Amino acid sequence: MPADRAGSGGGEVREVAVAIVGGGQAGLAVGFYLRRAGLVPGEDFVILDAADRPGGAWPQMWDGLRLFSPSTYSSLPGWMMPPWDDASHGFPTRDHVVDYLTRYEERYELAVERPRRVLSVERSTHGPHEIREPLLVRTSRGGLAARVVVSATGTWTQPFWPAYPGAQGFAGRQLHASQYRQPEDFAGQRVVVVGGGNSGAQILAEVSTVADTTWVTTRPPRLLPDDVDGRVLFTTATRRVQAQLEGGDHPGVGGLGDIVVVPSVREARERGALEALPMFSRLDATGIVWADDTRRDSDAIIWCTGFRPALRHLSPLHLSTVDGHPRTGGPADTQATDEPRLHLVGYGDWTGAASATLIGAGRTARDTARVVVQQLDDEQGAEAISD
Repeated sequence: MPADRAGSGGGEVREVAVAIVGGGQAGLAVGFYLRRAGLVPGEDFVILDAADRPGGAWPQMWDGLRLFSPSTYSSLPGWMMPPWDDASHGFPTRDHVVDYLTRYEERYELAVERPRRVLSVERSTHGPHEIREPLLVRTSRGGLAARVVVSATGTWTQPFWPAYPGAQGFAGRQLHASQYRQPEDFAGQRVVVVGGGNSGAQILAEVSTVADTTWVTTRPPRLLPDDVDGRVLFTTATRRVQAQLEGGDHPGVGGLGDIVVVPSVREARERGALEALPMFSRLDATGIVWADDTRRDSDAIIWCTGFRPALRHLSPLHLSTVDGHPRTGGPADTQATDEPRLHLVGYGDWTGAASATLIGAGRTARDTARVVVQQLDDEQGAEAISD
């Protein structure tokens, strides 16, 4: 295959077998397996990352973030995360994860191209479902023609903000968990933390040490037993997948609870800071208001309300959706139903059990890479027959 070809707009585009969109944990894991299968990083496949430094979303997360598992259960394929030696806090820090991911891509020479933002993935004019025709990947630094595209952009750049009456008129500060950095920014203030998941609990635990906090959740928060961490969660998610494959049912992780009791959350529980109130019904200029007109004045609201898949670059493909995300299937359950040349990896359980976690990304990446290599082999065989 030639190195370049004429693009639809008359310019030259670089040809590659596989373009991986996203240089975080899922993209790196796919790159690892493609490299192990014999594809050459930077030549046969490229990893395109919009960020200006390694680590995926991890460098943007708050300073005090802790993993839910020890390092041995937080590793990508091929190389175990180095041990975290803090005896008082057995869960690695954000910076430890960033260092690991940085060294991981160096160790396997994955040649991540950054900063290079993918603007769109498009079909050529030669037919929407012609498998031998590459997809056009438009980026901030030129275009690529890729026989297969793996989208691994995660969710961090798409924070979800729920709509509540009066939110626009609130005079205090509002921020999403993705914008939170450290508790000291709220010292002495009245802070409302919204959300009953892990981010809400961890941020509340920190901020409540320096501020007057109120925790509000849509349902009573469910703390996991103290001895349950990411190891148990991953095992439980795996059992659920196995049960479904066998035609049975399993409650999965949701049957255990929602919040991992990392040390900061345990300490907050012991001092009584984890008492949650029901969700308020509206905001006004000075605070939050419940349906019975009970109110609480606030200086800041931190919305720990989750994320949505970052998939705007795929909009030109007009993929059909189910439950708000593209339909997927195939042997790895990551292949877009409407576009077999596209795979989606690492976005959550709909792209593989626990696929949005460090340890879970590897299994989905392995299965996806196997399918991608088979696609390339099948295409090469078809070309040989036609010749």
